Amino acid sequence: MWTTGKVIERTDWNDKLFSLKISADVAPFIAGQFIKLSEVVDGKRIARAYSLVNAPDTNYIEVLAIAVEDGQLTPTLHNLSVGAEVEVSTKAAGFMTLNEIPKNEHQGKHLWFLATGTAVGPFISIMETNEPWQRFDRVILVYGVREAADLAYLEQLKEIKRRRPIQFHLVLSVTRETYSDALSQRIPDGLKSGVIEEKVGLKLSAENSQVMICGNPGMITDAQAILLDKGLTKNLRRAPGNITVEKYW
Repeated sequence: MWTTGKVIERTDWNDKLFSLKISADVAPFIAGQFIKLSEVVDGKRIARAYSLVNAPDTNYIEVLAIAVEDGQLTPTLHNLSVGAEVEVSTKAAGFMTLNEIPKNEHQGKHLWFLATGTAVGPFISIMETNEPWQRFDRVILVYGVREAADLAYLEQLKEIKRRRPIQFHLVLSVTRETYSDALSQRIPDGLKSGVIEEKVGLKLSAENSQVMICGNPGMITDAQAILLDKGLTKNLRRAPGNITVEKYW
């Protein structure tokens, strides 16, 4: 099912990376889920999934996207201005949610988010709810990008850090330029060398860690392999573990 939404605000993080806030009549969703945006061209609907950045209690939806020149939908979205209309699916979907994380004795004390690029979106949505802060002693976001200009929502993340200075750890990694206090290596390399654990001051372990990974396929594959080597296991409904994954394309 589709409904017509209206753009009420947009933010351009750089010349290709942008966010849209959209007023639309959609069903309640769970933090971490995605929505679909679409347009109809020559009688054919072109739809793509975008994670929701906003918390479920807001009266709008918000997506983070990057314009791809030969993309079927993002060039259109990139050109939308405030007041423009866009087709929105009426129901969100997806399993990158805390509902999928083991509870009780299987949960552990530390929740790790590993994200590259626009995949930071679902983790921001989750962190703007109360649940992660109530369930875990520490919440760690490792956010990797190529250039500093790609660090969307950085001020919002810093504000979360100000609100929760002990409970929240923010680790940035910028691989193609030097950026203040950020690592300069891919997330899997930082996991393998131990520099990420050293920066946070916490160890990744099967006993204490839940790790949610969202981003480009290469990062996911490599990071998951390293975590498996550390003794963590994939999280399955039939067998609770430590690693929950969602590929972003």
